Amino acid sequence: MVWHKQAKKEAIAMWTARTDRSSWFAEQVRQKTISQLTMRLNGSIPIIQSLVALCPLLGLMGTVTGMIEVFDVMAIAGSGNARSMASGVSKATIPTMAGMVGALSGVFAATWLTRMVKSERTHLEDALIIQR
Repeated sequence: MVWHKQAKKEAIAMWTARTDRSSWFAEQVRQKTISQLTMRLNGSIPIIQSLVALCPLLGLMGTVTGMIEVFDVMAIAGSGNARSMASGVSKATIPTMAGMVGALSGVFAATWLTRMVKSERTHLEDALIIQR
């Protein structure tokens, strides 16, 4: 978001340098400027949301892999050997936990970024004042 501060300053400077800030055309220029900066800010949020959706699926894939190992041990050593199965069970639970931690962290990050974008848009709308 470092680039955003510079872009925001440039947009405000461009707007304050305009002599016409009250016409229909000025309103359209204002809306275009706000929309362009908002689109740039929103650019990475869909990628983050997609990765958040993938995290639990990757955790599930690790769970399946660990359970396959448990079933292999059960087939070779018999179903009564708990020590042999413990390794597979731990391999099944660790990816699940990692997937959920990644997903929950990503949900918080995406929500925070979305709120920041809305806040920045509001600040930009307030800075680019239309004279009536």
